[in-house]
Amino acid sequence: MNNLFKALSDKTRRDILDLLKKHDMSAGEIASAFPISAASISHHLNILKQADLVASVRNGQNIIYSLNTSVFQELVSWVYTLQKKD
Repeated sequence: MNNLFKALSDKTRRDILDLLKKHDMSAGEIASAFPISAASISHHLNILKQADLVASVRNGQNIIYSLNTSVFQELVSWVYTLQKKD
């Protein structure tokens, strides 16, 4: 869970997740949406992968990234358990 919170703590990584909720994208497509280097985007994508927030599949020379929504479901379930019970 620590990797998850670390990944979500950065605005660029949250912005990448926002892009991926629209549709799967290659690293190059993701990088073109940001004013930072492709190497920086790659670093952010690796952190998101370590937290299992994104999945990747090789498609020829490209790597296509997509959201792993099951992790978000687990997070919401965990947060729900923190609610006080009457």
